[in-house]
Amino acid sequence: MQLSSVILGMLGAWEIILIVLVVLLIFGGRKIPELMKGLGQGIKEFKKATKDEPESGEPKGEK
Repeated sequence: MQLSSVILGMLGAWEIILIVLVVLLIFGGRKIPELMKGLGQGIKEFKKATKDEPESGEPKGEK
């Protein structure tokens, strides 16, 4: 089971609505797409870096 589904399973509808409203108040509607884009790019780079890493723990090119 993924961590996100566990966390969302513990939150009810009112808690999620409250969190969304607080985020809207803090960042405003215009900043949220920029924040999500940055988050998505960070996740993509992290996945790429972990996928490119050699299994043996040695740096690339050295054996």
